[in-house]
Amino acid sequence: MKITDVTVTLFQWDGIPATSYNRHTGIFGGTSEMGLVTIHTDEGLEGHAFLGSALDGAHADGPDFIRHLKPLLMERNPLDRERLYDDLCHRNRAVAWRAIGAADIALWDLAGKAAGLPVHQLIGTYRHSVPAYASSALLPSKEAYAEEAVRIKEAGWAAYKIHPPTRWAEDIEVCRAVRQAVGDGYRVMLDSTWSYSFQHAIRVGRAIEELGFYWYEDPLADDDIYNCVKLREKLNIPLMATEYSPGGFTAYVPWIMMRATDYLRGDVAVKGGITGILKTAHLAEAFGMNYEVHHGGNSHNNWANLHVIAAIPNTEFFEVLLPADAQKYGLVEDLSPDSEGLVHAPNRPGIGAEIDFDLIERKQTAVLS
Repeated sequence: MKITDVTVTLFQWDGIPATSYNRHTGIFGGTSEMGLVTIHTDEGLEGHAFLGSALDGAHADGPDFIRHLKPLLMERNPLDRERLYDDLCHRNRAVAWRAIGAADIALWDLAGKAAGLPVHQLIGTYRHSVPAYASSALLPSKEAYAEEAVRIKEAGWAAYKIHPPTRWAEDIEVCRAVRQAVGDGYRVMLDSTWSYSFQHAIRVGRAIEELGFYWYEDPLADDDIYNCVKLREKLNIPLMATEYSPGGFTAYVPWIMMRATDYLRGDVAVKGGITGILKTAHLAEAFGMNYEVHHGGNSHNNWANLHVIAAIPNTEFFEVLLPADAQKYGLVEDLSPDSEGLVHAPNRPGIGAEIDFDLIERKQTAVLS
């Protein structure tokens, strides 16, 4: 089998609600542009992936994908994923990791279709379902966080994670309100989105320790290994970092060796595809660490994330980022937790997501090739 063409079909995403998660994202919404990556072969099989999100449109990454990654793929055997991935990663100075990730996902999708297996079975299935937790957007008041947390708990989801206002004293009050609303037995996490100084990170960390929070995520800058080490020495609550730490798979090593985090973290977009996070999950397992998978930024990426989650033992949850209308687009049917709060592994060949090709055709703005 050989790759005969690679295309990126750009299509418009309208009606995105005004949303913010922190000062890094600002407020986004309205319209974005997605990309459908298609790898074509001489045997008629195709592999697909989505490029872009509501926040970061594919109009920027699409041309770089075609310019820098397509030449590496042409006339190659798409089943030689490991060799292809190595070549793709060597272009990380020219293209974003999310573009490399999209190429890798499309290759895995194609391989699963060729084998007649869902990707998680191609890797080696560990589980067939996983508990889901909800991640909040930035909300207007502590009461709004508390009300949302109660709704999530009553829906049967496993946990609720707060993206707070990122003003440390106000964040503590939000955390107290949420804990009071859901009670002591429900799992709650805080993701402070790289917003605190070291001194404020300690104050917030000690407060949520007393509140029994499950983990403390990204209180410090994404590359601040030094202060993460110090913070872990002063707190008992598990610390989570590395979601947006610079670099690919090998960049996790200093975080492990310096004992700067209790978890490793990433997803198929920010860490370069299924191959990238699968390698990291196995690395984490060797050190007795969990690799908690971050949301994928778009619907198809979340399906790809789920295949990895289904194929590794050292992860606990599937993350659902709220609001849904800012995260889900382009599929006929998207992932949703069932009445027990579980998300179930796909059973169709490849990634298994049913892409809404009719929508993409209606909303198409360009085909890059």
